[in-house]
Amino acid sequence: MATIQKVKITPNLWFDNQAEEAVKFYTSVFKNSRIGRISYYGKEGHEIHKKPSGSVMTVEFWIGDQAFLALNGGPEFKFNEAISFIVYCESQEEIDNYWEKLSVGADKNAQQCGWLKDRYGLSWQVVPDILPDLLSNSVSERSEMVMKALLKMKKIDVDALERAYNKESAEIRPNKSFA
Repeated sequence: MATIQKVKITPNLWFDNQAEEAVKFYTSVFKNSRIGRISYYGKEGHEIHKKPSGSVMTVEFWIGDQAFLALNGGPEFKFNEAISFIVYCESQEEIDNYWEKLSVGADKNAQQCGWLKDRYGLSWQVVPDILPDLLSNSVSERSEMVMKALLKMKKIDVDALERAYNKESAEIRPNKSFA
């Protein structure tokens, strides 16, 4: 059985009681993903964790080579935007694909700049691979135009960012799409 490799840092995602459901969802969204060991609560510690004996405690999983652990820890803690995962995409088609899948059942009040919050409250930023290059031109007119365009988008439009970088469009319309 596959297990989480001993690495220095493994993200641990705290859920109320949806860890297994969330892991199945995430591994269905991303190619080259897999589920590892599942551990269960026992009678020991019930006065602390208050979970039924035999219910799922943790689920190990991977997205690509990145290991994760999902924990059913109870309702005390919720996800917020202070922690998020960036999904770098090679094309608009890939952006559209991840945006559509991650936003199923999600909060429809998408944030700007490619951010979305999935149905479990976890924040994702779905961005093109080229975004750092478009923005890292110091503080130039080009990078400023890209940022101006980016701030008007919810789901990222790669062509619009490239037009802004190349100063090909004076008018950049907000993207109100939430697929």
